[in-house]
Amino acid sequence: MRTVGVVLCEGIRPFDYGVITEVWGVPRPACPGFELWRCGEAPVALQHGVTIAPDRPLNALTECDLVVVPGRVDALAPVSDAVLEALRAAHEAGVPIASLCAGAFVLGAAGLLDGRRAVTHWALTDALAERYPAARVQPDVLFAEDGGIWTSAGTAAGIDLCLHLVRQACGAAVANSIARRMVTAAHREGGQAQFVEHPVPVAATAQSAVADTLEWARHHLAEPLSVADLARRSGTAPRTFARHFTQLTGTTPAHWLIRQRVAEAQRLLETTDLAVEQVAARTGFGTATMLRRHFARVVGVPPTSYRRTFAGSSPNP
Repeated sequence: MRTVGVVLCEGIRPFDYGVITEVWGVPRPACPGFELWRCGEAPVALQHGVTIAPDRPLNALTECDLVVVPGRVDALAPVSDAVLEALRAAHEAGVPIASLCAGAFVLGAAGLLDGRRAVTHWALTDALAERYPAARVQPDVLFAEDGGIWTSAGTAAGIDLCLHLVRQACGAAVANSIARRMVTAAHREGGQAQFVEHPVPVAATAQSAVADTLEWARHHLAEPLSVADLARRSGTAPRTFARHFTQLTGTTPAHWLIRQRVAEAQRLLETTDLAVEQVAARTGFGTATMLRRHFARVVGVPPTSYRRTFAGSSPNP
């Protein structure tokens, strides 16, 4: 991934445009030389008096390695035929297309969500499903992919998707480096259901206990941790800990541990010459077979293939 095209259309959200620019438009010597193209028909006015002028026409989207559509302030506002046609042409040319938050409505208007899984901000999921009934709207996940079309949930989930796309193309170390510069999590667990207002919020003391336990667990991944171990560390009963954990993170302790171990395995595969068996031991999987099984399920490729692609890609923080 080298050239990323951001679609400029009326009413795009400054936050979404800022996220895209921060991930792909800020030069960082330690990271690959991304080139961000601002593709549009004419200058567009954002909120608060900001105007952005395109530096490429819309037909340049077909030459990009990735196209990103920011969300818009009014999700239901009409989209110009030129933008919709340019998005369809990019998709037909095989270019992956991603939308942030309400940008899913732009993809829907272009017909790119028909028959595909899609997600948007939890407050807009019903509207998306009603307006584009052929889309398979997912109400809970932070982002989804289907047939080269990526969509993300609201606001901060756009950061999650952008970093995930960098991780896929450039490896975990590059994505982690960008995340550190942005002072954000390189990967968040769970779905957006955890952010919907709940009638019975988790107590602050429970939040602190879970957060402290997660930080401790990240430094003890090589140990054979269980939910009971984590609960004991937090000073709560296993069922109580699991309930608070899921409320706060949107996922289970067991799933969280697997993802953390896979992330650490990615780091070791990129930055060390350790054998797969040694990586398995250091990440708590125990055996190379278990590492391969979980790694392939989460990342999509075996550890050896991942190493061949990304070894030596670790940038300085």
